Formats: sequence, C-alpha cells, structure tokens
Amino acid sequence: MTTFSTKRSPTIQSVSIAARFLDILAKADGPLVLGEIARRARTGSSTAHRYMQSLVREGLAAQDDVTGHYDLGPVALSIGVRALRRIDAVEVAARAMKRLASAIAASCGVAIWTERGPTIVRWYRNTDFALSTVTLGDVLPVDNTACGFVFQAHLPKEAIAAARKLQPASFRGSRPPAEMLDAVRRDGGAELNEHLFSLLTGKAAPVFNALGEIACVVTTVSFVKTAEAEGHRAALFAAAQAATRDAGGT
Repeated sequence: MTTFSTKRSPTIQSVSIAARFLDILAKADGPLVLGEIARRARTGSSTAHRYMQSLVREGLAAQDDVTGHYDLGPVALSIGVRALRRIDAVEVAARAMKRLASAIAASCGVAIWTERGPTIVRWYRNTDFALSTVTLGDVLPVDNTACGFVFQAHLPKEAIAAARKLQPASFRGSRPPAEMLDAVRRDGGAELNEHLFSLLTGKAAPVFNALGEIACVVTTVSFVKTAEAEGHRAALFAAAQAATRDAGGT
C-alpha cells in the first residue's frame, strides 16, 4: 500500500510519484536496491517495483543485470546534461542579486572575469542605499577588492598575472598572501572594510557552474555598520550558494 495521498488535484499523481522516485535516484550516492528505494519513497515494495520498471522501460532509470540495483538511466542523464547547457550562471546570479538588493540596504552586483580583471555586468541598488562607488561595466582592481580576492582564490595564477599587468598603476595594491586566499576558499568569500572608501564595506562570494568552475562573483557594497546590523555577509554567502545550486554547480 502506498502512503501517497489520493486526493484529487490538477496534477497527474502517477507523474508526481515517478518524479519522486527519480529524485531519490538523483540524490543517492550510488545505485540502490529496491527495498531502499521503497523505504525512502515511503511506499510498498510492489509499488516501487512497478514504478521502477516503468522508468527502466523509458530509459529514465537503469537496473543492473547482476545486482538488481537501480540507478539513473541514459535518458535521465541526457535530460540533465541538456538542462545544464541551458543554464546561464550569470543570469541565475543576477536574479539572486536583484532579490537581495530589495531585501538589504546595499548595492548588489555580479562580476565576471575578463582579461582586464573583475568586470561588473549586473548592478542593483536598494532605495535605502543610494551611495555607490560602482557602476555597470566597471573593471575592479585585482588586488584591492573583495571581488578580486575571490577570483584570485579560484582562477589560475597565470590569468591573474595577465590581468594585473593590464590594470592601471593606481589600481595595483599588494598581492594577497597565500594564507588569505586559503581563507577565502575556506570561508566561501571575502570582505574588505573601509579599504578603498571610508565607512563602506565590500563583500564577494563565488558562484560555480556544473563543471565546478567559477562562473562569476556576486558582491555587495554597503555601510559597515549597516552590514553588520543586517547580516549582509551571511545573506550574500547564502545567495551565492543558492545561485550555485540553481546553476547546477557544487
């Protein structure tokens, strides 16, 4: 007996149940036996067997001929790959920053890496924080901004060195020590308080794509006291993690 609700709804129940079985396979660390699938789905073994065999027949699941274990099938994998190809990590991050800008007193943006360094491609302002030192299209210093530190923590040294040479002398600061970049990777982002401008804090966090590569960096600029009171660091880092998940990254 299945424990799924039998109440009428505008959705097709069998499709919803099949989707749950697929989700179980997708979240598993490896192939699963039928009994474990049934346990996780909170359904009887006979129900699980019927659905799994239907999924196998459609190529959405696969069953090992020797062990009988189930895993995702070729059709499911193909759908996943095609879905990932359609995801634009920058657009995903942009939506996250637009939402964040409406929730906290900060300017929120997205930066990509170009040959000249971190470049702002999206920028959103909050009505409670009109002051901003950054505009769309600006190239940020490699060594003097939180964005620069995040990119340095995740890009090859050769790419960083090439961009550093192209940046104006006024941009150049001290190269961050290896320990600082280790901390950026460990903590999930970077922040600089009153570094280039008094009273302001800049924070940044990476967004990764499905290949595990850094796709862009999300960032905020706000007053130091406001950021501390409203928890801007935690909010930004959480938004970056959510954008990574939505972009298919890890």
